[in-house]
Amino acid sequence: MSKTVLRKPSWIKSQIPSGKNYHLIKGLLANLKLSTVCESANCPNIGECWSGGTATLMLMGDICTRGCRFCNVKTGNPRGWLDEKEPEKVAFTLSRLNLSYVVLTSVNRDDLEDEGAGHFAKTIQLVKKRQPYLLIEVLTPDFKGKKDCLQKIIWARPEVFAHNIETVESLSRKVRDPRANYKQSLNVLEFVKNQEPSIYTKSSLMLGLGESHSEVLSALKDLRAVGCDVVTFGQYLRPQKRHLPVQRFIPPEEFKEWKQTAENMGFVYCASGPLVRSSYRAGEFFMSALIQKQRMKNGS
Repeated sequence: MSKTVLRKPSWIKSQIPSGKNYHLIKGLLANLKLSTVCESANCPNIGECWSGGTATLMLMGDICTRGCRFCNVKTGNPRGWLDEKEPEKVAFTLSRLNLSYVVLTSVNRDDLEDEGAGHFAKTIQLVKKRQPYLLIEVLTPDFKGKKDCLQKIIWARPEVFAHNIETVESLSRKVRDPRANYKQSLNVLEFVKNQEPSIYTKSSLMLGLGESHSEVLSALKDLRAVGCDVVTFGQYLRPQKRHLPVQRFIPPEEFKEWKQTAENMGFVYCASGPLVRSSYRAGEFFMSALIQKQRMKNGS
């Protein structure tokens, strides 16, 4: 007997990619052979974000060494391959795009001695050298929880450090690669916040994988307990048949309730909606304003 496949509801709609900025970003990235999570993960907001001049660059190629059951990024073993010129390419590209806020992310690179942390840090440093006022958010892997790897990122001083727990604790083993785990992700966020409290920390959860209301609430409490500043909620959408099926489509009003709940718990910001992803343009606008306000307060 075949399993019932849920039909997408009317509120799951995304824009068709278009516009001058969209084609400018796509052309620059293609010419320099740079990857974006927007394309690799089939993000539904690529039209909105690229048309608005925002893109999330994915470092160290488009092949991930892990195989999470929700993710559309290719899985494999790059066997130590790394484009040593990529940090310079990224810095050059961003200098051409005239942005005020950028997100840098990467695939997992368990095949590298330092999990790619040094490459990440070098990219941040070169981008800041070219554009000192460009605000940088990093969305990193867990680096297997290695503190020396995390410290490299901290020393490069991104304004926002994001690492996603992805789902509630009970579903983590089912949803994520076995090398990732819920508590390890919380430890990553806690370490960064303890080492450099001025860096905003951020995480994200997908809804619709079978989680209960109480489990989501517990995840929010766990994130606040490790000092996480920002959280985002989005609808899980099945990329292909080999991925986990959607258990439930969450209505927009429920996403609004989670936003209110999170902000009542002390998160400085929560982006929550069916098509919201961890790197989301509306959230970046808020974070940019928040960071600039803090800089003015500190007189820097």
